[in-house]
Amino acid sequence: MRSRLLARDVLRLGTTGLRARPARAVLSALGIAIGIAAMVSVIGISASGQARLNEELARLGTNLLTAKAGRDLTGQQVTLAADAAGKVAMMDGVESVGSTAALTEPVYRSPLSDPAETGGITTMVADLGLLDVVAGTVRTGDWLNEATARFPGVVLGASAARRLGVVSPGSQVWLGGAFFTVLGVLDPVPLAPELDGAALIGAGVATERFGFDGRPTTLYERSAEEAVERVRPLLARTISPQAPNEVDVSRPSDALAAKNAADRAFTGLLIGIGSVALLVGGIGVANTMIISVLERRREIGLRRSLGATRRHVLVQFLAEALLLSALGGVCGCALGAAVTGGMALISGTPFALPPVALVTAVAATLVIGAVAGFYPALRAARTPPTSALNS
Repeated sequence: MRSRLLARDVLRLGTTGLRARPARAVLSALGIAIGIAAMVSVIGISASGQARLNEELARLGTNLLTAKAGRDLTGQQVTLAADAAGKVAMMDGVESVGSTAALTEPVYRSPLSDPAETGGITTMVADLGLLDVVAGTVRTGDWLNEATARFPGVVLGASAARRLGVVSPGSQVWLGGAFFTVLGVLDPVPLAPELDGAALIGAGVATERFGFDGRPTTLYERSAEEAVERVRPLLARTISPQAPNEVDVSRPSDALAAKNAADRAFTGLLIGIGSVALLVGGIGVANTMIISVLERRREIGLRRSLGATRRHVLVQFLAEALLLSALGGVCGCALGAAVTGGMALISGTPFALPPVALVTAVAATLVIGAVAGFYPALRAARTPPTSALNS
């Protein structure tokens, strides 16, 4: 009868070398584990970031469009018409419109501040419906209303408040040569980050004190989701029929998606580094298996003398390499998942680790183990029994 090697025998023989030298096995598996952990954790952190972006976009909406005054053919900055917001509001599919107008008046913490240190804070005129359009929220205090928009009151963006050292409403800042009372402080506005570094005042006080002519510099427009792609190409023509090329239309959610794409490109680089670590781990497995074959020549010769075929020896050492790699792969997946969970907990992002990443990681370790262990296993199988017993 032809000699057979049962599956349970393959498993028992494959673990013989690992159990005989556990320290060497652990160190070899560690190389595989580090490479797999690096790859899994990078993929998991990237997926968690993507999940957070999707949640944020779902909350903020992807139906916001912005239109800004651009430049004419001579390169000069243009302004939008005073009735631009009204014309946009009458477009089919438009749900709401808000606007801001940038002023040149600087903002300081007090009249004693150094005039050269503006902190990059921009004074803007904001209409009353702006906050709802951009999905902004007030951290503390109140937003502008019909009454406060006519008086020297200001709402600060998150960055502007931090730079001015304002933490609560009621404080006063020096704006345009006069004291303005802080009415509120905003949370960061992801879809309109320019508002974070702005001091926002009402149109009434801007007209009275600074000669504001009612011309906005930026329009924010919300459309129904299904109407965004229809409204987008018509927005510039509606605002400036004579020169639509002087109006820059963008979709803020696209900028967030582009940022995430850049992060994913960086993720690809990190995965490449993890792959190098995995390759180094595979070389470690190959080295361990070759040394194991050299050290166990008597064992190989004895098994061959007792009837083991070359195929049996080949399967034994190949199984040992696969088990060693699988051990590193499973440990690496667990470590990578733990790192992903820890980062998600620290950063407040949802935990997201695609199951296919774990399956692919384990499969990669098995491939690495098969490739790394094939030559040592083949060398063991070709060892003559007589020379092995005499060594």
